[in-house]
Amino acid sequence: MRAIQKHDQGAAVEDVQQRLKKLGYLQEDQITSLFDDNTEAALLAFCKAYGLEENESVTEKTWSALVDASFNLGDRTLYLRMPYFHGNDVFEIQHALSVLGFTCGAMDGIFGVHIESAVRKFQQSLGLPSDGIVGAFTYEALHNLQYIWKGKNASSIATVLGFARVADVLERHALCLFGTDEFTRDIASRMSNLALATNPASKTVSADTLLVAPHEDMLLIHIVLPDERTLEGVPRVSFEDEDTLSLRLRTAIYATKHRPPRVALELPGKVWMDAGEGRSAQHFAITLLDALCASLT
Repeated sequence: MRAIQKHDQGAAVEDVQQRLKKLGYLQEDQITSLFDDNTEAALLAFCKAYGLEENESVTEKTWSALVDASFNLGDRTLYLRMPYFHGNDVFEIQHALSVLGFTCGAMDGIFGVHIESAVRKFQQSLGLPSDGIVGAFTYEALHNLQYIWKGKNASSIATVLGFARVADVLERHALCLFGTDEFTRDIASRMSNLALATNPASKTVSADTLLVAPHEDMLLIHIVLPDERTLEGVPRVSFEDEDTLSLRLRTAIYATKHRPPRVALELPGKVWMDAGEGRSAQHFAITLLDALCASLT
C-alpha cells in the first residue's frame, strides 16, 4: 500500500483518524479527513504505545497494527482459518479464557489451534455447542462472565486450597454429588465422606444418602465418564489439566441456567495413572472436592 502521510486528504485519512479516535488518541472534532498536526501527533503516540517504530506516515506495518488494535471483543466472528485471525479482540478472548482456566497457549493475539481448542472446552463447560467458533452465543457467555475475568490475571484464584483451609466453604454451600455408574457413585460417596471428615457441619452430601428431593438452591454435581450423556445445556467440565480445574468449574457454576443449578464433571476414565480402581476413585474424590471448594471461595 502507498503510505498515508502529512497533508494527504480523503477517505483513507478519515479511516485512520476514526481508528485513532476509537483507541483514544483523537477527539471527535479532530476527524477532518485531512492528515494534519493532530493526526500526526496521535499516530506518533500510537506507535510509541504499541512498540512500533515512530513514523510520521502510515506505512503498511503501521496500518496493520492500527487495524489489529481497533478490534474489540465481539466485533467479528472468529474461527480457525488460514491466514489466522489476529488482533486485540483475539487477545481479549485469550485473556478471558486464561483467567477462566482454559489454556490458550501464547498470549499473542493470534487465533490458532491452541485458542480454538480452548474455545471448544469453554463452550462445552457452559453447555454450548462445542464448535470452536466465537460467535454471538460465545460472546454473550464471555460478556456475562466478565465480572470474573475482566481486569484480573490468570492466577487470580487459587487452584489448590487443601482440606484444612476449606471448612467454611463446605459449611456455606449445599452440594449434592451423584453418579449414574457404580464407579462415579463411589466417587460421590467418597467426596461426601471427605467433606464430612473435614467439617462435621458440611452441607455436601451424596445423592445416595439424600432422603428428599434437593432444594432449588442446592448445587448438583453430576460425575460422569467420557461416554455418558448429560441433560441438554448442562455445563460439562473436563477433569484434564488439574491446575485449572477449579477455574473452569467456577465458570461453569456461574454460567449454569438450570434450577436447581447443575454441572457435569467428566472424568478421563476409571483409572488414574496405573493405580487400581479404589486408589483411582480416592484420588479423583480428593482432587474434585478440593477443586470444588476452590471454585466456591
